[in-house]
Amino acid sequence: MTDLINPADLVDRSFYFIIGFSFVFLFAITAVMIYFVIRYRRSRHPVAADIRGNLWLEIAWISIPTVIAMFMFVSGWQAYTGLRNVPDDAMEIEVLGQSFSWIFIYDNDKETENEIVVPVNTPVKLNITSMDVIHSMFIPAFRVKVDAVKGVTTYAWFLPEEEGEYFFQCTEFCGTGHADMTGVVKVVSQDEFDEWVEEGDAW
Repeated sequence: MTDLINPADLVDRSFYFIIGFSFVFLFAITAVMIYFVIRYRRSRHPVAADIRGNLWLEIAWISIPTVIAMFMFVSGWQAYTGLRNVPDDAMEIEVLGQSFSWIFIYDNDKETENEIVVPVNTPVKLNITSMDVIHSMFIPAFRVKVDAVKGVTTYAWFLPEEEGEYFFQCTEFCGTGHADMTGVVKVVSQDEFDEWVEEGDAW
């Protein structure tokens, strides 16, 4: 079992942290608004009070949101750097997007179409480019979404921790066959992967 931090976990942690804070403030601000509407309604206060400035209140409503925003930034930055910092021992796969399929090329020149086969608990780096128009590889289970641009090589990496099959698709409209530009990531044991690579047969 690898001791790497899964970048998908960092993305999820950042998402839940930000959405959690957002809901807390949504309910808190709504509650305060309702309180003030009732407490200071016109029937009880026909003449509005003229309140001019409160230094400590102004400091509070500037500093508190700033601190919260910084916490959100740090959380997002950790997720971003986790997605961009690829482990040195990651297995690399070349990815070619074309209308309307994905081609994957392994180190031993083995090729697959619309199918990625990887060993479990092994970091995988995808070097992504396009052979024609702009495509975008989206693997929801691993929080991967990267554009494939002709003449430019982008990258993404993920850490598959459970065996199984995981759907992926193109999320950049690229023509009439865009909806069919899908595939599957097959996560298998290391022994199964080694056997698959050596045999060179279709999975």
